[in-house]
Amino acid sequence: MAKRVKGRNIELAGFNNLTKSLSFNIYDLCHVSSEAGRMRYLETIDARYHSHHLEAVVAEVTRRIDARLLSLSTQDYEPRGASLVALLNEHQPIFKLQATGLGEGAGSLMLGHLDKSHVAIHTYPEHAVTSGIASFRVDVDIATCGMISPLLALDYLLGSFKSDIVVIDYRVRGFTRDQAGNKLFIDHDIASIRDFLAPERLQEYQIQDANLVHENIFHLKMKKKRLKLTDCVAEADFAHRSDAQRQAVSAALEDEMSALFSGRRMR
Repeated sequence: MAKRVKGRNIELAGFNNLTKSLSFNIYDLCHVSSEAGRMRYLETIDARYHSHHLEAVVAEVTRRIDARLLSLSTQDYEPRGASLVALLNEHQPIFKLQATGLGEGAGSLMLGHLDKSHVAIHTYPEHAVTSGIASFRVDVDIATCGMISPLLALDYLLGSFKSDIVVIDYRVRGFTRDQAGNKLFIDHDIASIRDFLAPERLQEYQIQDANLVHENIFHLKMKKKRLKLTDCVAEADFAHRSDAQRQAVSAALEDEMSALFSGRRMR
């Protein structure tokens, strides 16, 4: 294996055939105990994940991974949901990868095509009447090859959505060759996905990672340490409820977060 030096580019022979796949789920949680609260939450979600917002996110992702946006089309749906399709290509063959400090209905979809990669975003709303917890899941998949790396946009993407729970997977597949003809199965240094998240963002979350470094497989789970109740309740009269009622809502939200973070039912 060729020796890699952190921060120094590797001179490759021909096209970089490595595929870098970044997939993650983001959960936005809210407590809704009435139909009025449910509609209030859906209206907030509709504004937050409108196609105009997704369009701006894709444009910034394109810039951060050093790609070029060729064309873009969007479509919003009634009563809720949006689609976005983007065509991108590699902007210029420059390798620059380093850790940085930096709608309702299953039909809600954003899909981007790159000439050497793709971007897809799907949204999934869910509401449990028994617990009063509503969740809005955003699935993001970015697969790139060539010099483009999806890790460069990760910190920005997490900040673009209300990310109460985040589950991230990153894997590098295939191989490329250096100028001496040696096979390279990864072309950048990484010990954990957290290396590419801003320190101030990491401080907001409880973090758990499991990495198979020698297999170039990386997994990271993040759970918000503290939820601001006013941001997670859709009921207009919540501020006037008793302390016991507020504590019950806080406990229900914490149970839901713990279940999503662990990947199993808590009770």
